[in-house]
Amino acid sequence: MSATRRGRTPAPSVLRTLATLTASTLVLAGCGASGGHRADAHAGAQDRAHCPRQQRPIATKEADWQPVAKVLGRTGALRENVVFGISLPRRDLTVTSRGVTIGTSLALNGSADFARYCDGTMLMGDLVLTEDELPRAIEALQEAGIEQTALHKHLPDQSPPIWWTHYSAMGDPITLARKLKTVLEVSGDPIAVPPPPSTRPIDLDTAGINEALGRKGIAEGRVYKFFIGRGETVTAHGHVLPAPIGVDTVIKFQALGEERAAVTGDIVMTASEVQNVIRALRRGGFEIVELHNHMLDDQPRLFYVHYWGIGDGVQLARDLRPALNATNLAAPTPGS
Repeated sequence: MSATRRGRTPAPSVLRTLATLTASTLVLAGCGASGGHRADAHAGAQDRAHCPRQQRPIATKEADWQPVAKVLGRTGALRENVVFGISLPRRDLTVTSRGVTIGTSLALNGSADFARYCDGTMLMGDLVLTEDELPRAIEALQEAGIEQTALHKHLPDQSPPIWWTHYSAMGDPITLARKLKTVLEVSGDPIAVPPPPSTRPIDLDTAGINEALGRKGIAEGRVYKFFIGRGETVTAHGHVLPAPIGVDTVIKFQALGEERAAVTGDIVMTASEVQNVIRALRRGGFEIVELHNHMLDDQPRLFYVHYWGIGDGVQLARDLRPALNATNLAAPTPGS
């Protein structure tokens, strides 16, 4: 793909932030506050009357989003000039699956992704939650007016049990950040523990993995990862969704030593692709962990299959390739 505490008075620092918003922050609100995910749907409908029927995300600068990052007390990064993403890693959790201690970057990293449109700012993301945190997080999301759009697991045979809940909202960026901040307060602290220093290089044949997948991955500590968008336009409530906001296929390899890896992630599919992808994954020896949606109103309707495998990194990539080829992937960009 974070939580909220009900009835909490905003801290003085948050109130000061709201009182001193810069002009760039006001620009993020677009033409006005969006409807569709908001209680003030009537006002949102008036704002949308001035916007095109199919809205594309508007290019922004990283500096535009600093007031949002300040409210959340976190740093973020701008992707494709349209999505400001804030990572929500659960470094406070120790989780195992099939005998593997799961790295945070592999499968314990939630997110909060913001994109600006004519009628407001879209927030989408997911939260990594323990079973004890899950009921409180669901209650907090509901009280904050943030839609919960999916709930599932990403890993097989995990200990302790970990849940992922996807969420979505639309409106003023600072208001959205304040609401999400209250949700994060009930989910453990996703940034309570700093990342450990990386003391050894990644023990994977990354060049061989790149060749097998026809893409170039990104190394993050002991994890080598890929994010691949769809080839067609995906929309929700008339908003064109950029791939980094959560509509991309994800592949992550965690190095286990001697060029072996655990691989997991999710493949994004339309309904007509689902069975071919599942068959290809099973032929490759991968476990099918979950099959579900992440959104409530995406067009075309998208499904996500989570998978798991352990073995030689390059062979895992070769075995994954037929499943990827069964979907409408975006063409690789030069250098990727």
